[in-house]
Amino acid sequence: MKTFFTLILSTAIVVFAEAQQLAATTTQAYGKVDKADLDMTACDFEKDANAEVLFDKGSVYFTPDYSLIYERHIRIKIFNDKGNDWANIKIHYYGGDRSETISGVQAETINSNNGAVEITKVDKKQIFTKALDKVSSEMSFAFPNVKPGSIVEYRYAISTDYLQLFPDWFFQSEIPTRYSELNTSVPSALYYKRLEMVSMPYAKNTDEVRALANVPSLRKEAFMSSWQDNAQRIYFDLQSINVPGYMKDFSTTWTKVGEDESGYDDFGGQIHRKLSGEDVILNKAKTLNSQAEKIAYIFNEVRNDMKWNEVDVRYTEDGTSESWNKKTGNSTEINLMVCHLLQKAGVKALPMLVSTRDNGKVNPAYPTRYQFNRTVTYVPVDSANYYVLDATSKYSLYNEVPGDLLNTFGFYVDGPNKAYELVFLQRTSPIRQLVLINAEIKPDGKIAGTAQFSSFDYNRMDAIEKYKTDGEQKYIDYLRDGDNNLKINSIKFENMEVDSLPLTQNVDFSLNTSGSDENYIYINPSVLSGLSDNPFTNENRVTNIDFKYCNAYYINGIYKIPAGFKTDALPKSVSMAMPDKSIIFKRMVAEQDGSFVVRYTITYKKSVFFKENYPELHEFYKKMHEMLIEPIVLKKA
Repeated sequence: MKTFFTLILSTAIVVFAEAQQLAATTTQAYGKVDKADLDMTACDFEKDANAEVLFDKGSVYFTPDYSLIYERHIRIKIFNDKGNDWANIKIHYYGGDRSETISGVQAETINSNNGAVEITKVDKKQIFTKALDKVSSEMSFAFPNVKPGSIVEYRYAISTDYLQLFPDWFFQSEIPTRYSELNTSVPSALYYKRLEMVSMPYAKNTDEVRALANVPSLRKEAFMSSWQDNAQRIYFDLQSINVPGYMKDFSTTWTKVGEDESGYDDFGGQIHRKLSGEDVILNKAKTLNSQAEKIAYIFNEVRNDMKWNEVDVRYTEDGTSESWNKKTGNSTEINLMVCHLLQKAGVKALPMLVSTRDNGKVNPAYPTRYQFNRTVTYVPVDSANYYVLDATSKYSLYNEVPGDLLNTFGFYVDGPNKAYELVFLQRTSPIRQLVLINAEIKPDGKIAGTAQFSSFDYNRMDAIEKYKTDGEQKYIDYLRDGDNNLKINSIKFENMEVDSLPLTQNVDFSLNTSGSDENYIYINPSVLSGLSDNPFTNENRVTNIDFKYCNAYYINGIYKIPAGFKTDALPKSVSMAMPDKSIIFKRMVAEQDGSFVVRYTITYKKSVFFKENYPELHEFYKKMHEMLIEPIVLKKA
């Protein structure tokens, strides 16, 4: 009997504790705030957070005539000055073409003033709306009187007659979320397929309500793909409408998406628009012998002549002809120009919808054009080879898939032949980076020498873009990699304007060795390797690792030993590999002819590592970086 009552009491305590937790993580009416929330100084489950979403509640329902209404109410607690960015709000919606309308916007700041609740409303005159392009709009406002301890909240409603525009719901944010809830009331005449990417147990889980409590923030991690790829979320896809007298199946396939896209004038139709003066380019292209030469020429003509306006959308705004005349356009306009000119030159070129890294990876199980945010040009060569051309970047190459598009799907549209297909875009062969160092060590421990960097493909593009964007001084600081003892005396580039050759950087440098004295010299042989920092020092990882492409590093150094010194400690030659051989590290150290020679080789056989395998990667990088910085010690003879 005693055991029975103990069991009953334990169960009651658990139920009471769960009820208390749920009560602490529910929504509240607009303007009604608990004193405990005003007095709160830190997030209960993420102490270092600068701000916290107290609750985020969304409701989706339909009017009798099947207009979709989406209401949202969000409340945020600001803990410190670093959290003030969360008091600046931007709401994106499809207002440019009136697909959606926004209304009922209210916003206010809530503070505690000598124990009394003080509310400062956002002046409606300070709520601004602007068109981003012909489809998208943005509403923005800033909360007044915000300081550490403030609570800000806002609510709004979006309505649309386009039933396909069911809003996506993100339970997770860049700051912790105490409670996130989505209510959906969908009439039986409509059927939406749910695509749920949730790793936590639901706090509420019914046909109409999904909620999560105490959701940790999703912060940027090294070599993380997009935030959208990793956040816990739900997508909705309209499958069918079945009302008296009307029935329509919206369940779609990639073929249907392709058919629709090829029929849109601002996508398929724009490929056929004539560009003023194009005959000059086409006549030149006809004199070239190979397809590769034609592709390279036309690609470079558009890339060098057009300026990207930094707008990424899957449709045109002004159209290709007008953008060509203005010499500026969005990503789709510029790349459809490439497609048009290649087709006119006799090259089989097709428009391809893609999603950039920031936009998120394409889910092949979710056929919809809304996953894409850019159009590029796709040139199939054979069953295994193809070109993907993106002329928005001045540093991209015609014969490399843009790095921003790797490890996800592109969707090409061949309307005339009714061919539509997803293609996984990847680079499997490693990209080489060579570093050759020739240096002399002085008796006082100083080192002077030269280094030559040979950068291929993506490494070449990244180096040129960084140099031209940041300027020489910042680029030199980048090469120094935080080493205050290292001085770059000069740097000279070769082949910067020749896309077909590796970029060569010749560097003259000097270095004051750290910790050296009159009897010992300590040399870090990985100087100028670009590998001194370990990006995976955290014990835990919540996102997959995406390096974009495989790399192959080759670092060779020859260091002349000063007269009167001899080697006291020389690291051993070693070889180390990940359990699946996906990364291999080799170090060879030897002494010969009054110098010591150091060679490092690091090769990657895959570019994506799952978070579940992070402990193995973490341990490998820890050991590898210990070996990279293990010093060579010289002793006075």
